[in-house]
Amino acid sequence: MEFKDYYQVLGVSKTATAEEIKKAYRKLARKFHPDVSKEPEAEQRMQEINEAKAVLSDPEKRLAYDQLAEQYRSGQDFQPPPDWDAGFEYSGRGFEEADLGEFSDFFANLFGQGGRSGRAGRGGRTYQMRGEDRHAKVFIDLTDAFQGATRALTLQVPQVDAQGHVVSREHTLNVRIPKGVREGQHVRLSGQGSPGVGGGPAGDLYLEIHFTPDSRYRVEGRDVYQTVPVTPWEAALGASIETPTPSGLVKVKVPSGSQTGRRLRLKGRGIPGPEPGDLYVELEVVLPPADTDRAKELYETMAHELAFNPRQRRGG
Repeated sequence: MEFKDYYQVLGVSKTATAEEIKKAYRKLARKFHPDVSKEPEAEQRMQEINEAKAVLSDPEKRLAYDQLAEQYRSGQDFQPPPDWDAGFEYSGRGFEEADLGEFSDFFANLFGQGGRSGRAGRGGRTYQMRGEDRHAKVFIDLTDAFQGATRALTLQVPQVDAQGHVVSREHTLNVRIPKGVREGQHVRLSGQGSPGVGGGPAGDLYLEIHFTPDSRYRVEGRDVYQTVPVTPWEAALGASIETPTPSGLVKVKVPSGSQTGRRLRLKGRGIPGPEPGDLYVELEVVLPPADTDRAKELYETMAHELAFNPRQRRGG
């Protein structure tokens, strides 16, 4: 996907103020608007100009775009990093499909449904109006979903300073993570959104919960999967072992004759809830190294005394 340099499209610097962006847009619109322009490809140019304005004139989109652009290397095919929009506080819930159709795939990937929007909600009367709801994607540890927790979270809030530049303000708040929260669930913080107008009540802040990536665990709904290493003798003879899980140490009975990939279900040991998930332990047989004379001797004894060929075809 091609990276869009919106500053280049409007012909402004990256430090341009909101007023400078507005002036640049008006100048280009007079030149390329299809109703009046005789320029070749005026319609396409106008779409690019409208798209650049939609991002750079919106403090939320502009701050997110600027931080993403810092990670982009010129000439490379562009793909937004996973969860690039986490930690931003923003308004709205995404553009409708009709709106996205006017802009490029680049724009839709960043600011479409589930992406950053910045679209202001339509309020009621102007003399008193409830504040906008705000939204943010945040990451928590999987253990927080098992136990519940209170965490200090810091979000980036875009705003325009007195000189018209977009700057980032930190919004730190203590959040109670409810026990049993699921991936993608929204936690509502009442009154933590935008202030109301004319004495109206403040909006709410909705946190979209995601789990910090952890190589030990894989989560599907309320079910949790984890790989547990076992010795060859534990797998062959059977054993009772202890293994750490998101809810603490648990005892697992390894059946005799187990192989790598065998899955053991621990019912109800997944993420808590009215119907708790299950914990699935996937066994991985790990061989001890043959790094001593005695270890080599044991392996040689096994090779001579065990008539075992894992490559032999069954029945062949």
